[in-house]
Order: sequence, then structure tokens, then C-alpha cells
Amino acid sequence: MDRISRRAGAVARELESRRSLDSSSAKAGTTSAGRPLACACVLAVSLLAPCGVLAAHPLVTDDAGTLGRGKLQMELASEVGSHRQGQGSVELKESMGEVAAVLSLGLLENVDLVLGAPWAWSRTSQGGAVVSDEKGFGEATVELKWRFFEREGFSLALKPGLTFGGGDTAFGAAFIATQVVGPFSFHANAAYTRNEFQLQADREASRSDIWHGSIAIAAEVLKGLQVVANVGAETNGDRGSGTWPAFALGGVVYALTENLDLDLGVKRGLNSAEPELTAMAGMAWRF
Repeated sequence: MDRISRRAGAVARELESRRSLDSSSAKAGTTSAGRPLACACVLAVSLLAPCGVLAAHPLVTDDAGTLGRGKLQMELASEVGSHRQGQGSVELKESMGEVAAVLSLGLLENVDLVLGAPWAWSRTSQGGAVVSDEKGFGEATVELKWRFFEREGFSLALKPGLTFGGGDTAFGAAFIATQVVGPFSFHANAAYTRNEFQLQADREASRSDIWHGSIAIAAEVLKGLQVVANVGAETNGDRGSGTWPAFALGGVVYALTENLDLDLGVKRGLNSAEPELTAMAGMAWRF
């Protein structure tokens, strides 16, 4: 039902933050080489979906469904993306990716506990020269999904969560609505995240309050095969930009067996604040 997601405008934010940190480090007589894990954590944030919300891959928008008491689900999700800034000799090119593992446990019929952890990598070049090559484990996420209303195909859920690792923490909640009509499912999310940064440089460069909104649709076109689409936007975490990163996503989910799903997706940035293109693949196993 769920996956790690936090989505993507942070690539541009990380590039800007990295330049600010490098500048500050140079003044202090140090380098930023000691921050690969922190950068990797930001990449996990940038590739994974809204405000810490864990959603059904490849969607960024979560659904209000739960697993049911005593049931478990293990998900593996991978994403590879690219982003560019500037032009000519000052053009910054970044390729990045992540692999995330998410375990969901049905505590009650309408309550799930969701645990997620990603491993991320990033390679940035400027004018053809590599300026950073980083990888490491990202921030862990703990969430609790509570479906508190369900009637005639319409359901509502609340999903508070906590993200931690690399010295920084974030907490927030998502409001989730789902409507099922025949072979179609419609989902909408509104979420808020509060980031608590450990370093003063991060607090100065990044916004602490992040709002997210997104909608998604899934349609079963053949038995076991769903086509999905998703659009959304959220507050730009970079204090120097007022452009909200926005995305559009399309993909497919195929039920190989009753308890095993495979999925593919492509996410496209709708503005310069969002990574240009992200390819996605994953699987979900229920037991």
C-alpha cells in the first residue's frame, strides 16, 4: 500500500545549499568533504515523495487503504533521475538515484505502521568536471496511517510521520482522501512537514515549513493491470526561490500474483525547481 516518497524539488535546493556550505567551509578553513551522508539524505528526500509521506509506488500521492490486522507488506522501490541548472561552462548537471525498502504492518483493520529506509547516490558535474560524487544511507521514516472514515467507496485517512537521520529531523502529517468508482480510483493528499535542521547554514538556506498537495488516478484496464497518473506540487525548500516544484507522473502496476505487484513509472518536472526526468521501478510483496 505504501512506499517511501518525499519528492523531488530538493535537487535544485541541494545544489544551492551545497554551494553555500562550500563557501562557509572555505571561510572556516575546512571543506565539505565530511558531508556526503548529509547530501545523500537530501537526495533521498529529493527522489522520494511528499513531505515524508510513504505512498503506493510509483505514485507520489498516497491512498487511504490499509493492509488489515496482522498482515505485512515489503516494498522495494528504485528511482533514477537527472537535473540541470545554468548553461555553458557554468552548467550544473546532476544524476541521482535511490533504492528504498519499506515495511508495512497492519496493527488493526484500519491502522498501519510504515517503516522506510533509503540508500541514495548523487554525481554532480560542472562544465564537464565532476565536483561531487556521493552516496550513503538516507533518512529513516516512521509513519502511522489511520483510516478513520469509509463509506460507499469513499474513505479518509490521517497519516502522521517522523523522519530522522544525518542529524536532522522532520515531522508532519498528511490528510488522504480516496474515492473508488468501478475500475477507477481517485486519490488526493494535503500534507505539511516541519523540518528541524541541525546546522545554522541549513536553517539559513532552507525553509522549515513545507506544504504539499497532489492528486492521482488509477484505472484497471485489464485484469491485474492498472494504469496510473499523478500530478502535484509543494513548497520550495530553498529560501532563495519562490517557485514550487511541480511534477507529472505516469506509470503501470501489474499484479503478477495475488500478493505480488510489479510497477514502472516516469516522473517529469513541470518547472525548473523539479528534477527534469525520473525513471521508477518497484515491487510490493504482501504476506
